Amino acid sequence: MKEYQAVIVRFGKRVRDDEDALTDLLNERSRGGWTPALMTQDGTRLTVLFAREAPNVDG
Repeated sequence: MKEYQAVIVRFGKRVRDDEDALTDLLNERSRGGWTPALMTQDGTRLTVLFAREAPNVDG
């Protein structure tokens, strides 16, 4: 089973700051085992959907 997490990033007027924010987001999620599954942009808002395998909770 997979689990999902959506993150919304709002872009500003400074391209370098936006690039840093997006890089930090992707690196942070990657370290947690998340991979980008879908990205969509609407104006200054970027939505990134991350997915990873859910831990087994058989008990």
